[in-house]
Amino acid sequence: MKLFYRQFGSGEPVIILHGVFGMSDNWVTFGRRLGEHFSVFVPDQRNHGQSPHSTSHNYYALADDILEFMDEHGLREASVVGHSMGGKVAMGVALEASRRVRKLVIIDVSPKGYPLRREHIEILRAMRSVDLSRFLSRQEVETELNKVLLSDRIRYFVLKNLHRDHAGRFSWRINVDAVEENLEGISGTLPVKGIYEGPVLVIRGGDSNYIADDDKPLFSSYFPNYHMVTIPGASHWVHADMPDALFAELMVFLGANPSPVST
Repeated sequence: MKLFYRQFGSGEPVIILHGVFGMSDNWVTFGRRLGEHFSVFVPDQRNHGQSPHSTSHNYYALADDILEFMDEHGLREASVVGHSMGGKVAMGVALEASRRVRKLVIIDVSPKGYPLRREHIEILRAMRSVDLSRFLSRQEVETELNKVLLSDRIRYFVLKNLHRDHAGRFSWRINVDAVEENLEGISGTLPVKGIYEGPVLVIRGGDSNYIADDDKPLFSSYFPNYHMVTIPGASHWVHADMPDALFAELMVFLGANPSPVST
């Protein structure tokens, strides 16, 4: 699958993978900053952003997309950074093709299975409930979403997916059908087995419940050479809440800064 992507900077390649309902646009500011030190690729994963849609949406397919993306761009190896769903995709890439992953960064997600998140269900219901054919302006859509999504952050996140198609009509970039049909699998246990013995940085938000101390043995079983860092004050959206702290940790781990920031 030919993925849409954004690229910043030059140097050692780093691939950033967004989470479910996200897209490369969410990482533009961070990618540009990281691009001052590396060649940064930020693809839209299948069924998201400007990449193609498919009825298939599982971690095997998503990981294979990234390996195909690397082939397409002549990347024999790269460091891979993934947030949430993208973190599990990054894990899958490392476990499937360990020699192609120089370093792995997992942001606020564990290989374990999760119950369906209330906010994910709310986002899908909101998208389903809004009849986009009725509206002529983005503001009208936002006003309608105000009725069903009370969180300003989630509403802004959803509106990132709104665009006009070739006929000038509003539509969602995300493949709502495919994500909804595969949401249980996306939330489930990482199905890819194996061991990645390269260096791994696991970053968790101090205010997030996505990674528990009880998950540490599970990380060790997949990634014996992992190190975990907690960023205080960060929710699951670490890159939005604490971008400076996240950037500093990545600079240390990826090799652009010789001094450790935290332990």
